[in-house]
Amino acid sequence: MHTVTRRKLMRSGGLAASAAALAAAGGRAANAAETARGNYFHAFAFQWKPEVTDAEKQRAAREIAALEGQIPGLLETHVGENISPRGNGYTFGGIMRFADKAALDAYPQHPAHQALLVWLKPLIDAVELDLRA
Repeated sequence: MHTVTRRKLMRSGGLAASAAALAAAGGRAANAAETARGNYFHAFAFQWKPEVTDAEKQRAAREIAALEGQIPGLLETHVGENISPRGNGYTFGGIMRFADKAALDAYPQHPAHQALLVWLKPLIDAVELDLRA
């Protein structure tokens, strides 16, 4: 059965094309399984300590992005400088999408994540959110 994702619908452009694609895929019922999977997110934002160098910030971005290939169930990782003027001092952040709740729950204890925290945690004040959307 052909699966239509929201991303494919957005790329297809236009309400008519989206409606036709949904109808072909069986509408909401066909998308229900996809909606239940892969919509678990981990979001984070950092306030860097004053002594943190640009090189350390770049290293953090690289190593966080590299988790995508190392942690089972981590489907997407987006990380970078916060460009919002409403960041309240949180100048760096990201969002990760996980395949399911089990993958999200396993992420904090994964050895790759723990290795990152060893050097990164002393450099930041962080806020984190886990959500299903």
